[in-house]
Order: sequence, then structure tokens, then C-alpha cells
Amino acid sequence: MTEATEIEVQMQTNYVADPYQVPLKDLDPGQRVLFENNAHLAYFERLRKEDPVHFTAGGEFGPYWSVTRYQDIKHVDTNHQIFSSASGVTLGGDDAATLPMFIAMDPPKHHEQRKVVAPVAGPRNLALLEPEIRRRACAILDGLPRDVTFDFVEHVSVELTTQMLATLMGVPFEDRYKLTRWSDVATAPPGTGVYDSPEQRRAELMECLAYFTELWHERSRRAEPANDLVSMLAQGASTKDMLERPMEYLGNLLLLIVGGNDTTRNSLTGGVLALNQYPEQYDKLRADPALIPNMVAEIIRWQTPVAHMRRVALEDTELGGKTIRAGDKVCMWFVSGNRDPEMFDRPDDFVIDRANARSHISFGYGVHRCMGNRLGEMQLRIVWEEVLERFHKIDVVGDPLRNHSSFVNGYRSLPVRLIERRPRASW
Repeated sequence: MTEATEIEVQMQTNYVADPYQVPLKDLDPGQRVLFENNAHLAYFERLRKEDPVHFTAGGEFGPYWSVTRYQDIKHVDTNHQIFSSASGVTLGGDDAATLPMFIAMDPPKHHEQRKVVAPVAGPRNLALLEPEIRRRACAILDGLPRDVTFDFVEHVSVELTTQMLATLMGVPFEDRYKLTRWSDVATAPPGTGVYDSPEQRRAELMECLAYFTELWHERSRRAEPANDLVSMLAQGASTKDMLERPMEYLGNLLLLIVGGNDTTRNSLTGGVLALNQYPEQYDKLRADPALIPNMVAEIIRWQTPVAHMRRVALEDTELGGKTIRAGDKVCMWFVSGNRDPEMFDRPDDFVIDRANARSHISFGYGVHRCMGNRLGEMQLRIVWEEVLERFHKIDVVGDPLRNHSSFVNGYRSLPVRLIERRPRASW
């Protein structure tokens, strides 16, 4: 097989080449097939060692730069004056990327829109939400099937995050699965079976817009301001006219839906998988549940549910000895920075008492740092507190099915069985 043919086959099939057998100049770490097969980490390992600021000339996403080391990623993410998000934040195709949304804006408009919805994940609202999250987590865990194999993604990860998202968006509980569907449609690449055609995708996203337009009108008529995201947008000084820009409204809705759904749901699943792959850490957790908050940070580092964010250079600049030209796409690979051995000892291992687990970059840096990070952490903490109260182990009994995506780094399914708690002497 010739070199050119090998690259073409890898792009179009489920074939994954050994990254050390591909010429360095031809490495394309953004291929979705790498993430679906959990083969991406070896690609980033090679790039961190040999070419940490790497140019890919062509492939699924056209030409772009990959930034793979922790400190370089931090530099890009904290210099929005040079590296702009205004033309979108993904390499392409994973997030209805052509829609305007505040994460794909630069200051000052980014700041004006973000501050309208930021209170939903502020300390005061988190304190109000915690009892409700715990009540729902307990109900979900108590209702899980015993003595049979079931899908953890479907029965726990999706269910908990969808219920919570419905509360945050002010969506009636019976409509909560619409949010899961719209999130999947917005983030799934073509050809993955989520939708049959671009026309179907567009139609479903227009249904989302119509649904939330009706919700906007309802919330706008209320005399007293409500504490949900739609009400905040409808009443915010810089967003109350957003309905006049329907595609911007849809873009921000999808941003909030995906941000409140996919990241937490894939971290929940990733935590179960990690504890099964590192059983000594599961033992450590059972022996000391006080480690849960630090374990949550380690789960988010190890999983890195958002694999990358993309920027565009506004001017010629240098990074890692390379010249990046104005207009070039620059991809910050959070999933690589979180495995940088210069920052994390034994970076590929899952260590629940890791001293610097909170130094992960899964939430980004600078003005675009994840708005809902504390809410996501709280959901993970509560779930694991309640899991330890009920089960000796959530036992993974088969291989996970992973997303065909280099943006949402997560899972379609994870087969598990519950092992009930037993007297400590029998452990």
C-alpha cells in the first residue's frame, strides 16, 4: 500500500495507522476515526515529543495547526487578542458550527452575552440546585436494574444530565428527551446514523428553534423574572432582542444544551470506565470516600470530554518555533495537554488522589473558560457519593462504544452490571 493510499483509506474507513509509521508531516490527529477507536492518544504522544506545534496540510478539516503541549495551549487560550474564536470553535461539522453563539464571539460581545446567563451556575444557584440534583441522582440509582447487564450511558449518564438540563432551561419535565435529541443532532457528524441527511438535521434544529421561541414568548410575558436560562436571555439587557436574530438565538441554545449535556454525561461514563481499568483506585475510593472531590477533577482530566477548541490567528505570530500566519486555523488539543508529562506525572494513568488534578485544562482558560464547570463537578460529586452508599462496584462487562467525533470525546454506550455492597469483611 502506498503512503498516499494509506492516508486516504484511514480517512474513509475504520482503519487506524500506527502514528509512528506515518510520516510526521502527514499526521492528522483530528481524524474522527482515531477517537472512535481510542487511538488518538498515541498520535498526540508523538506530536508532543517531536512536533508540539504541528501543521496538517489537508484531510477531513483542511489545513490547521495542532497545539499539543499544556503551556502552549494555555498561551493560545489566554490570548484572544491574537487567537480569535469569532469564526467558530471546532475543526468543523461537529456543532452546527456556522451558527453564531457567544462562545464563538470575541469580547466585548462575548462578555455581554455570557454574563446574562452566568448566574445559573453561580454559587447562589448551585446551593439551591444541590438538593434537587441529589434527589434525582438517588431516584435514578435506586431505579437501576439489578442482576442484569444494562447501558450506563442510557440509564444514568443521559438520564441525570437531561433531567438537570431541563431544570436549567426551564423545559417541562416530559419534554426533557427533546434536549438530548437536539444535542445529539447538533454535535453528530454526518454519516454516524444520528440523522439521515443534512435536510433532516436542519429540520430538527428548526424544530428546536420553534420550541424555544414559544418558550421565550411565554417567559417574556411573566411579571416576575424566572431563574432559568431562557428567561435570563429573554430579560437580559444585551440579549432581550435576540429573538430578532433567530440563528443567534438557536446557536446560543445549542451551546447551552450541548454544554449542559454532553460534557457531564461523558465524564460520568468515563469515571466508571476509569475505575474499572484501574481497580486499585476503586479500592482506594471505597476505603476513603473523602477523595471524591479530587477524583472528580481527575475524571475530568483523564476523560477530557471536550477534546479541542479551535481559534483563528488574527495576525502573524510565533509559537513553539513555528510561524503561524494571520487567518490560519489553530486547534488547542485539551485532550493532549491533559496528558502532557511535563505537567502531570504518569499522565496516562488514572490516579484519584493526584496532587495537581485540578490543574487540568478541560474547562479551558481565559475569557472562554467553561461557565458551568462548578455545576458539572457538583453533579459528578453527588453521583459518586450516592453510588458508594449503594454499590460495591459498577462493573464494566464489555467494551464501550465511543463517539465518532474529535470534538465531543465520549461514549455511545457502556455495558455494566451492579455489584451490591457487602459487609466490609468480605471485600
